[in-house]
Amino acid sequence: MAVYAYEAVDKMGKRKRGNIEATTPDRAQSMLKGEGLVPLKVSEQSFLNKDVNIGGSGVSKKDLAVFCRQFVSIINAGVPIVDAMGMMEDQTENKRLKKALGEVKTNIAKGESFANALRERSDVFPSMMINMVEAGEASGSIDVSLDRMATQFEKDMKLGAMIKKALIYPIVIVIVAFIVMIVMMAFVIPNFLKMFEDLDTDLPALTKAVMAAADFCKAYWYLIIGVVVVLIIGIKVFSASQVGTEFLARTAITIPALKNFTVKTSSSRLARTLATLTASGISMIDALDIAAKTMSNWVFRTAVLEAKEEVKKGVPLSEPLRRAGIFPPMVVHMTKIGEETGDMESMLTKMADYYDDEVESATQSLLSFMEPIIILVIAVLVGVLVGACVMPMLSLYKGLDNL
Repeated sequence: MAVYAYEAVDKMGKRKRGNIEATTPDRAQSMLKGEGLVPLKVSEQSFLNKDVNIGGSGVSKKDLAVFCRQFVSIINAGVPIVDAMGMMEDQTENKRLKKALGEVKTNIAKGESFANALRERSDVFPSMMINMVEAGEASGSIDVSLDRMATQFEKDMKLGAMIKKALIYPIVIVIVAFIVMIVMMAFVIPNFLKMFEDLDTDLPALTKAVMAAADFCKAYWYLIIGVVVVLIIGIKVFSASQVGTEFLARTAITIPALKNFTVKTSSSRLARTLATLTASGISMIDALDIAAKTMSNWVFRTAVLEAKEEVKKGVPLSEPLRRAGIFPPMVVHMTKIGEETGDMESMLTKMADYYDDEVESATQSLLSFMEPIIILVIAVLVGVLVGACVMPMLSLYKGLDNL
């Protein structure tokens, strides 16, 4: 799914700019129209021209969770929303969020609804939060909606932390090992093996190969760095493209260890998001549309969007989930039970809690799978270097024995 930059006009005639994820430009325009906007310009953002914005919107889920918790406490104390927004603006440390809260406060003071005021800063406040507030305004329970959003953000933070834990450890180990290998090849090994060259003895083939590699690293280090940089950029460009997105998504559900982690993570996000949204009175169709945007894997995102189209036709949600063939049987069965009993919210919440625990277990399994592979690769590389240093010494000792 690509990211598109858009410029549009809302119902009040105000121009809005922002980003939206969609499969095609036409789909992006349809999504904007569904939000009550008239698109003027929609263009795909590439890796080279997209906005540089560390952390996505620059506002973390932790910032939003804290805002929701504190805002609920303030309005439950009887403080008007405009005054509550002013208080939150004063005590918020995140500069981007502070500015957005100030604009939201101003728009509410002008007579706009809370949800529309948040929608004006959709680059900061996620669509899920905006829809929850809109549902809360309609039912007179904004505090309940924001409390549920705080819980959602906190669960997402926990899930994100688990994912980072699974990825950061092997990445750090590989980077450190790579740096150590470069230092040894460029500086340590050449100095160590130089004394064997001075003895004018015939060196083993492995030692000659390592010395040649070391000489190359020392002479063309800038070339190696350039290749690494180009490789990293190439991977980023490829992963940002539609072909790369689909390839990586399918790969993640093909490799057994990754599949277990990906399936449970996606199931947890889907269940938690649907439970939060439907509990606030948002229709299943809109909930599925928002839930699809939370899916980081293209295959699962596409499956949820297809399920939404089926639900529009009156098909029970459990049917398209079953036909997708990528969701665990428990997701399908629990969804079907919720449909039959009319207690979908309870079933989705229980399912989300179950898969939250399963994600933690899957994270440990993924780490257990990667650790021995990383250790084995590093052991082979170290073994080659050690062998290149030891073999000339053994040859030298053997020559002395023959004398």
